[in-house]
Amino acid sequence: MSTKEEFVRKMHAKLDQWNAEIDVLSAKADAAEAGARAEYHKQLETLRSKRDHARGKLDEVESASEAAWHDLKAGAELAWESVSEAIRSATARFK
Repeated sequence: MSTKEEFVRKMHAKLDQWNAEIDVLSAKADAAEAGARAEYHKQLETLRSKRDHARGKLDEVESASEAAWHDLKAGAELAWESVSEAIRSATARFK
């Protein structure tokens, strides 16, 4: 079982990775043809919203007591999986 500190460190690293991937997708969206550009930016907005929600879950875990963080971990993991799936999907569409 991971400790709270390990979990938070892992999630911060993942958040940094997602931010980099979102930056790459944003650059691709900006370079896309006009017709696709609007749709790409809409998808990016959804992606950023999911990322921000996951970040909020991470904040909850970080501020939780050592005893309570396990209760929040499952919700955080679900939010993180949602972002991972959205990034995979967006990356496939942006190719």
